[in-house]
Amino acid sequence: MATFVAFLRGMNLGRRRVKNDELIDCFEGMGFAEVSAFLASGNVIFSTRRKAGAKLEGDIAKGLEAYFDYAVDTFVRSADEVAQLGAAAPFSAAQSKGKAGKVQVALLSKAPSAAVGKKVLAFAGGDDALVLEGRELFWLPKAGLSDSELDLRGIEKLVGSMTIRTQRTYARLAAKLER
Repeated sequence: MATFVAFLRGMNLGRRRVKNDELIDCFEGMGFAEVSAFLASGNVIFSTRRKAGAKLEGDIAKGLEAYFDYAVDTFVRSADEVAQLGAAAPFSAAQSKGKAGKVQVALLSKAPSAAVGKKVLAFAGGDDALVLEGRELFWLPKAGLSDSELDLRGIEKLVGSMTIRTQRTYARLAAKLER
C-alpha cells in the first residue's frame, strides 16, 4: 500500500463547511485505508494499492461530488512528493531578500508546456517571485497574500484549476507521514 495526500480545493471557504470526520467517512467509503485529515482545509492522508495519476484524482473528485453534492477539484501527491515539496528551496537568497511573505505552493493537475510556463512566469513582478517546477508553482510574495497583486486568476486561465498551501503545510505533512 502506498500513502498519498489529497489536496482539495475550496474546502471550508465561504458557505462550504466540511468537517474532517465527513472527509474521512467519504474517503473510507471510496475504499481507501488509513484515512486521516490534516488541518481543516481539505488535506486528506490515505493509503491505497492504486497508482497515482489523473485517474485516481478523477475518481476521488467523483466520489467527493457524489458525497457532498458539489464539485471538488482534487490534487493528489505521494508521500515522497509531499516531502520534496516541504524541503524544496526554489528561491535564491537574492530572490528571498526583503520578502516577508511565506512560500506558497500551488498544485497543478499537470505540468504546463514550456510556452505556457513562460507566460505563467511572466506574471511575477518586482514584489512576487515565481518558480515553476513540473506540476507545482512556487510563489514567494513580498509580504502577506492580501498585499500581493499577483494575478492568480490570470495564472489559472493558463494552467487550469489549482490549489495553494504554504510550504510549511507540506513540511508539516511530511513530518506527520514519517511517523
